[in-house]
Amino acid sequence: MRTKRLTAMAIRPKSPHSPDVRGKGDQPRVIVALHEGVYGASSGTGFSNRAFLTALARLLPVGRLAVVTPDVPQSSGDSDPQWTAEVQQMLKQAEAEIITIPDAHLLPKSVQGCEQLCDLVAEAAVRIADHSGRCLLIGLDVPFLGLAPYTPPTMELLLVPRSTAALTQPQDRARVRWEKAGLWAATGRGGRIGAISSHMRGHLTVSCALRRESIVDIPNGLILEETGKPSAVLPLPFRARGGFLLAMGRPVPTKGFEDLLKALHILKDQGVRLPHLLLAAATPGESDELTPYQTRLAAGIREYGLDATLVTRFSPSIRSWLHSPALRAVVVPSREEPFGRIPLEAFAAGASPVVATAAGGLAQTVIEGETGFTAAPGDPASLAAALHRALTVMPRERFRLVRAGTALLRSRHDYEAGIGSALSSIAPWALAPMPDAGSGSR
Repeated sequence: MRTKRLTAMAIRPKSPHSPDVRGKGDQPRVIVALHEGVYGASSGTGFSNRAFLTALARLLPVGRLAVVTPDVPQSSGDSDPQWTAEVQQMLKQAEAEIITIPDAHLLPKSVQGCEQLCDLVAEAAVRIADHSGRCLLIGLDVPFLGLAPYTPPTMELLLVPRSTAALTQPQDRARVRWEKAGLWAATGRGGRIGAISSHMRGHLTVSCALRRESIVDIPNGLILEETGKPSAVLPLPFRARGGFLLAMGRPVPTKGFEDLLKALHILKDQGVRLPHLLLAAATPGESDELTPYQTRLAAGIREYGLDATLVTRFSPSIRSWLHSPALRAVVVPSREEPFGRIPLEAFAAGASPVVATAAGGLAQTVIEGETGFTAAPGDPASLAAALHRALTVMPRERFRLVRAGTALLRSRHDYEAGIGSALSSIAPWALAPMPDAGSGSR
């Protein structure tokens, strides 16, 4: 594994700072650009990106994969040493090439920063392509939707948005315009757009006005490692050990956590005995300062007199709570969700029942009475009714829900199989071994 470090503000043709990228002769290359997932994760995006990389490392012939990512310094609080070591070891086994861009991990926070990041990533990709054969550049998630104008027409392009501002921040018109312009530019030059769910496919065709033939289905899912018990187990808070509800995600209004608190308040007023709530509305880093939204959630817990623990600092091991025998239900109260990974993680862990709204992609995985219980998005009363159904489910029914969820996960959301199918359709050459590679392809 060869790690290159680029000077973020000085990557220009013939620059003395340019990396000496030694290619693999005429071997084709698959280059993946991602902003979260190599050094850690603070959301489902990071977990999905890591799974995407892992799948490619297995699917592609050895030495064909390259990764371009902003460097995340440990001092920022966003870097997870164990996560980083595991990803680097996985990429090393695949003989992947890694190019890191220093001082760039905060660029995705603004449209101007995303544009700058696309410029830097494209230049790194071009340098790899100059020493390689055919080349596919994959941009994972929104910060890379603007890659098309910076890449040559000979470089094939696949963009995989895990969400869009039109879905989650429609008031941010500048970002909505930039994202749509990037998608149109990519498809206009023959690039493909990956749809992570049928909901996202509909959004891309209707709201973003993309041609159907430009969209390739890459359903989000889990890889094999994500279906087993985690190696790191986070101790349960004492009050949760007698039984608990679990809800987790980024601390933003679209996750619907305020609706969950109101739903529990409704049930409490009805005299329903409630388990402890573990609400992991968490951000990365080690600061104890709450965000404004976390402050609102803490105030809601106090106002409604709920038995709850608000977890505000993110750790990947929070997901170990899905395997706890004290877990009574997993709740996903999102108002908007392009896909929603948590139900799949619950199915893999044998956690049941799952209660989720029918927002976006969640409707694909949580089906009323089949794999879980559903509610209308943004409707606390509907959510309260779904929670009551979950809390009163009989053990035999719980077992049936677990079995149905596991079957859905295996049949429709094998991420490695889905990525392999998409590549076979749009870039079969990427999977083909070199003529003299023998059994090098895995």
